Amino acid sequence: MRQTFRLIIDCPDQVGLVAAVSQFLAEHNATIVEASHHTDLQTGRFFMRHEICADNISMDLNQFKSQFVPIAERFNMQWKLIDSHEKQKVALLASKESHCLNDILHRWHTGELHCDIPCIIANHPQMQQFADWYDVPFHWIDFSATSKAHAFEEIENLLDHYNIDVMVLARFMQILPPETCEKWQGKAINIHHSFLPSFVGAKPYQQAYERGVKLIGATCHYVTQDLDAGPIIEQEVIRISHSDSAEDMVRKGKECEKSALAHGLRNHLEERVIIHGNKTVVFAK
Repeated sequence: MRQTFRLIIDCPDQVGLVAAVSQFLAEHNATIVEASHHTDLQTGRFFMRHEICADNISMDLNQFKSQFVPIAERFNMQWKLIDSHEKQKVALLASKESHCLNDILHRWHTGELHCDIPCIIANHPQMQQFADWYDVPFHWIDFSATSKAHAFEEIENLLDHYNIDVMVLARFMQILPPETCEKWQGKAINIHHSFLPSFVGAKPYQQAYERGVKLIGATCHYVTQDLDAGPIIEQEVIRISHSDSAEDMVRKGKECEKSALAHGLRNHLEERVIIHGNKTVVFAK
C-alpha cells in the first residue's frame, strides 16, 4: 500500500481557499493523487479531501501540520492530516447474527479493510467460534446475568483497554446508553436492516412485508442518542416482489447489510466521510 497523507478540510466557503491550499502543496513538492471538493450551498460550507503522495513531499507529517496552521487559521478550517499507513483499531460488537461479523472479518483478513481488529465483543457466546478462526481475542458479555448499565461498563472498559478508535455494531442489537453515544460520537458505526428512515426499530423486514414494499435495503450510519437516526454513511437496496415472504426478505436483506456495512466502514477508515450536522459528505471512490 502506497503511503499517502490525507488532508481533510471543513470550513466556510470563500474565495481563494482552493488556490491557497494548492499553492501550499506545490511549494512543498506535494503530488495530489486524489482530490475531492464539495460546497453545501444552503449552509455555505466547503468540504475537501486531498490524498497526497508522501514520497516526494519535502517534510514529514508533523512539519506539514505545523506549517499548514497559518492557512487553516486564515480560512477558519476544521481540518486534520492523516498518514494512510496508520491503522485504526476497530472493535466488533455482535449478537447472535453472524453474517455482518464474518463479512467484516473476512475483508479484514484479506487486506480489503486497512485496520486492526484487537477484539470482538458479543452478548452471545457462540460468536467465539468466529473470533477463534480469525485469531481475534473474544469477550462475552452476558446481558442476562447483569444489569444493562454494568454490561456497558464492561464494554467501555474493554474498549479503553484495547485503545479502540472505532466501534462497529455488526448487528449487535443492543441500544447504546446516551453517555456511550456521546463519548463515541462519529466513531460508532451501526448497520440497520432497513432503508432508513423507513422502518426504524425492531423487525423492519416484517414491517416492510406488511407494507408491501418493492425495495428493501440496509443502512450504515453513525450511532446517536436518537435510535436509527444518526448521519447516514452508506445504503444498499435490493428489489423484491409480491411473491417474497418476510423470510425471503431477511435472506435477501442480509446481502445488503453486509455490503452497506463494509463499504461504510471502509469509507470511514479512509477518511472519506465528513459529518455535517445530521448528514454526511462521503467522497466515495
